Amino acid sequence: MTDPLVIQKCGTCHIADAKGNLTRISAIRTTPEGWEEAIKRMVRLNGLQLSPDEARKVLRSLSDSHGLAPEEATPVEYFAERRMIDEKIIPDPDVQHACASCHAFAKPMSWRRNPSDWDLLKNMHMAFFPSIEGSFRRGGFGARQEAVAPGAETPKQPVDIALAYIKKSAPLITPEWSNWTAMMETPNLPGTWLISGELPGKGKFYGEMKIEEKANQDGYTTHTQLTFTSGSQWSSDGSSLVYTGYAWRGRTQGSSNIAGIDAPNGVRQVMMLSKDQAELSGRWFWGTYQEFGMDITMRRAKSSPAVLGTDLTALKAGSTDNTVRIFGSHLPASLAASDIKLGSGVTVSKIVSATPEIVTVLASVDPKALAGRRPVSVGDSTIPGAFAVYDHMDYLKVTPETGIAHLGSEPHAKGYMQFEAVAYSNGPDGKPNTADDIYLGPVPASWKLEEFVASYGDDDLEFVGKLDAKTGFFVPSTDGPNPKRKSMRNNYGDVWTVATYTPPGAAAPLVGRSYFIVAVPQYMQWDQPEVGQ
Repeated sequence: MTDPLVIQKCGTCHIADAKGNLTRISAIRTTPEGWEEAIKRMVRLNGLQLSPDEARKVLRSLSDSHGLAPEEATPVEYFAERRMIDEKIIPDPDVQHACASCHAFAKPMSWRRNPSDWDLLKNMHMAFFPSIEGSFRRGGFGARQEAVAPGAETPKQPVDIALAYIKKSAPLITPEWSNWTAMMETPNLPGTWLISGELPGKGKFYGEMKIEEKANQDGYTTHTQLTFTSGSQWSSDGSSLVYTGYAWRGRTQGSSNIAGIDAPNGVRQVMMLSKDQAELSGRWFWGTYQEFGMDITMRRAKSSPAVLGTDLTALKAGSTDNTVRIFGSHLPASLAASDIKLGSGVTVSKIVSATPEIVTVLASVDPKALAGRRPVSVGDSTIPGAFAVYDHMDYLKVTPETGIAHLGSEPHAKGYMQFEAVAYSNGPDGKPNTADDIYLGPVPASWKLEEFVASYGDDDLEFVGKLDAKTGFFVPSTDGPNPKRKSMRNNYGDVWTVATYTPPGAAAPLVGRSYFIVAVPQYMQWDQPEVGQ
């Protein structure tokens, strides 16, 4: 470690060895969010004194010199993006029990440590959180507890199984980090970037962001304008930093004509820059629980025409005269139908209108067109997989597949939830939920809640809140206690979220559902302002 400010602020407790390595600090690497958590813990528990400006500088220095390589960050990026997903990276029930009973497994997997420091982390948990014994040991709080035959070796504890897995999977020294540190540089981001994305409940959008470097070269200022395919507009101004050569963290405030509780407000941005510096992708999110968010892709704007996408996600085989809007930048004003290609089996019969940002066409699909993704080309510009062709819808998925909302009242804000019903075709193998299934996009389903029966006389359905039957937007109840409930319980509970949709021409509706938890407020919350500005 060579940064004078880090040595000054951290070196008093983390003593440097003969090579300049600081104890503990030089033995770990993590994300900007991880380093901020560590810095705040030092302030809170160990008396570290930092001004906000010093905190930002220390955070940036540690993130740049002891961060994660892009390949290491990608599998756990959903954690920084505050996505609500069912984790797929947990290897077995013992690791689940030891690590993911209290927090996402992505939290430890967002760190890299040497073996002795992983041991110290285990000891820290046991010292700070005595109740962790219930998760670390067999038989505690639902852990597996098998009978041990006489003379047989006692099974390892979940914490030891988890620790062995993490030591192997998240070592301090990796080829990925060695390669990245050799090529890492300050990216060249100023200019105009083209945006495409989707906001659950509001649909697709397109637009642009203008990025300018700050005068002191400490980050960037941004101006963003988005147009939703529904016609809504959103514009904002903000600032951002890029950590470790690729990790974009920003904040922006804007205005829009989008109505509702879920309108973008105080948006935080988490994105990753591709190695060729041509694309940024990630999630922009807001809300007390970061429950609202946009999926974002940004590409560098060029003077040549560029196609960003369409307003639809799927066309049915055999359909005719479908109105398709193609969004882009610098699209030619003078076009013939033959200049626009929508993939095999799809024919453009007419150009309805054309501007540099939107070309509207009529398109028909051959009844025998093979199901699958299709590119969109306007002149020499092509975007792959812009929409799908399908012959029939096979099933619905409700997203998020496991949702959580939070009750609230003064002084605790509510946590809302926007559900979507997403249609799929089974794909060539004819089986649902396999790798070749074809994503057909959100459909206008009808919504309701159903009781998830977990106990005798379960009555959560009456108290947890209201789900809009047309939009799938859930508004939780107040937190209580509620004198109408047994034992004056709070209004928490778990239910099923059910979506029903009948595709045009189908004989029977499709039904999808997801498990939904309505929890009490999160009474203590931590923000991370230094990361995003």
